[in-house]
Amino acid sequence: MNNRVLGGACLLGALAADQASKFWILDIYDLPARESVPLLPVLNLTMVWNHAITFGMLGGAGAAGRIIFSVAALAIVAGLSVWLARTPRRWVAVALGMIMGGAIGNVIDRLRFGAVVDFIDAHAFGWSWPVFNIADAMIDCGVAILIIDNMRNRDAN
Repeated sequence: MNNRVLGGACLLGALAADQASKFWILDIYDLPARESVPLLPVLNLTMVWNHAITFGMLGGAGAAGRIIFSVAALAIVAGLSVWLARTPRRWVAVALGMIMGGAIGNVIDRLRFGAVVDFIDAHAFGWSWPVFNIADAMIDCGVAILIIDNMRNRDAN
């Protein structure tokens, strides 16, 4: 399979998983009305409308923030798509597709709702990770794959 096709398939899969999960959380399960629901001792579904970027940074940007963050994310996606078109490495194509799909999923939220829909609340031993969504997980996993691939490739040389 061509790496561009593989990356594109990963982009569409990540985007579909993200948007389907958000549809379920908002329109079927109605998490906004429930606010927070414990699932496991270390996991809740907790409704958060994230008006900022990663971990709530730059949250004071106001209404212009959603446009600025969306344009920045789409510019990054454009750059990653050039990298995808040029990469000969399958795992890099997978990672780039995951990152781009996640980024586009969050842009859709910003444009549709004015904020990103976050709902996965992981916590343990008094510590809590910032609430996130499937798009964020796809971006993080894609970055992890890129780091691992880079380290393996470096060791091979």
